[in-house]
Amino acid sequence: MDNLLSIITFLPAAAALVMALFLRGDDPAAQKNAKNLALFATTATFLVSLFLLAGFDPANTEMQFVEDYRWIAGLSYRMGVDGISILFVMLTTFLMPITILSCWGVSHRVKDYMIAFLMLETLMLGVFMALDLVLFYLFFEAGLIPMFLIIGIWGGQNRIYAAFKFFLYTFLGSVLMLVAMIAMYMTAGTTCIAGCGPDAVSLIGFTFPSETFSLAGIQIIGGMQTLLFLAFFASFAVKMPMWPVHTWLPDAHVQAPTAGSVILAAVLLKMGGYGFLRFSLPMFPVASDILSPLVFWMSAIAIVYTSLVALAQSDMKKLIAYSSVAHMGYVTMGIFAANQQGVDGAIFQMLSHGFISGALFLCVGVIYDRMHTREIDAYGGLVNRMPAYALIFMFFTMANVGLPGTSGFVGEFLTLMGIFQVNTWVAAVATSGVILSAAYALWLYRRVAMGALLKEALKTIQDMSRRERAVFAPLVVMTLLLGVYPAVVTDIIGPSVTALIDNYHAALPQVAEVAASH
Repeated sequence: MDNLLSIITFLPAAAALVMALFLRGDDPAAQKNAKNLALFATTATFLVSLFLLAGFDPANTEMQFVEDYRWIAGLSYRMGVDGISILFVMLTTFLMPITILSCWGVSHRVKDYMIAFLMLETLMLGVFMALDLVLFYLFFEAGLIPMFLIIGIWGGQNRIYAAFKFFLYTFLGSVLMLVAMIAMYMTAGTTCIAGCGPDAVSLIGFTFPSETFSLAGIQIIGGMQTLLFLAFFASFAVKMPMWPVHTWLPDAHVQAPTAGSVILAAVLLKMGGYGFLRFSLPMFPVASDILSPLVFWMSAIAIVYTSLVALAQSDMKKLIAYSSVAHMGYVTMGIFAANQQGVDGAIFQMLSHGFISGALFLCVGVIYDRMHTREIDAYGGLVNRMPAYALIFMFFTMANVGLPGTSGFVGEFLTLMGIFQVNTWVAAVATSGVILSAAYALWLYRRVAMGALLKEALKTIQDMSRRERAVFAPLVVMTLLLGVYPAVVTDIIGPSVTALIDNYHAALPQVAEVAASH
């Protein structure tokens, strides 16, 4: 199918446009129509994306379903997917209908709320499909706007503070990436990330033959590569977020509505890891190699430090937010280990974390909708009144810990295998995070769900509704499927990851040789 990627990307935006133009009023009937249209559009987007997955050839490591159109000022509208990006596209389209279904109880400015989520889906999909650097940047930055509005309008008591903190942190980090992009364009003469036709690439005064006149094929030498690496690293590190630029995330999660927290944790954070895979390793291999020990120890500190901070939290959302920072530490370690197990594990961990963290925030949302508090001390003994909820909460708590048989185990195990081959000390420190995650996760579960039902306010609380159970069902299935049969993911990403790693290691001596000759 021609233009399949554009159809998938802009279908939610088209639905948002229809909603903005034709839906009027904020009465219950209009609210229901807005929710139904959003659910229909996101479900249709997921169904269309299944055609993308069905037609994808994992053995082909080149970009597939490529769309290439001339744009403005010599720039290109280029879209494509490979084995790395296609699963992030599928993760996004899979989670959006679930997210829309989870916010069925929203009653304040419902049409605007649904439009924000539909536009956010389009912008997130664009990030994972863009093959032009400027196009990538536009999608990457524009995604801040709907999330800023979601937090700032529908968030909690301190939503304005959290929204601006989220926006300023992520925007300022990306300014450096914009400067680096301009420098690369001025010297390389291209903004294509991959596959722009045969030519020679001239960069920093040197000319190199390249079969793909693209940024992925260029060789940047000397201090320039390190500077460009750091500029891109700043943007992606804030987005993930890595320690110590992680402080915006707990505030954003606590103040965001449940659906906002789900998408923020499950998809938006993954843009940072995807950026490392798409830009840092292929374009700046020497800088990545030189600075990898720094990334390893930043990741190890993040795992231990944020796990300890999670133990001290009294707010459930904030605890899960710090847990996300810790789990993203495994991702950055795996990526910069630059071996098959490490990168496979990093991608697997990001996908797994999308299902598990999204489900945990939904678990918090279920009881918040009933009691309107996220304080851990306000609960206790929920298993007595909400057995179905307690079972679901227990399942995703154990998956978050990394219980064998769940997807959480596979991702952590592969990343630890990858980092162990490179730095055993970092691996040892990071492994302690497995113990700490069990400590804070089980501590949370015990205080919320177990024990006697003593608080009067909880004695009439109702178990999950049929709609809420339907929201969790696909997340349970995917967490178990990836845990029991991880080849669902590794067979798709394997060839593309192998090609990425081979090109990375092949570039190291080549760039060093060119630098020595000059």
